[in-house]
Amino acid sequence: MRVRDLGMGFDSDEIVLFKFCVGSCQRSRGNYDLALRTLLANGSLPKRTARKVSAHPCCRPTGYEPVSFMDATTTWRTIKSLSAADCECVG
Repeated sequence: MRVRDLGMGFDSDEIVLFKFCVGSCQRSRGNYDLALRTLLANGSLPKRTARKVSAHPCCRPTGYEPVSFMDATTTWRTIKSLSAADCECVG
């Protein structure tokens, strides 16, 4: 991924490794998730509220790595907590 494409405000064409989390968390569903899914499906929650809630846990970073690169002015830069180091189902 080009540093410039990350949207962090740095002017650099340097390529960095950006790791992210993906995947389904179906096995991590708890009673909360099951009840919320049913309430959403049967229309028990107001539509305005239903649009804002997530009925399932999601795969998110639980640990991060810094990313270092050289910008267009040949200055070394480091962005802390940018790339995912560990992922888990949370929510």
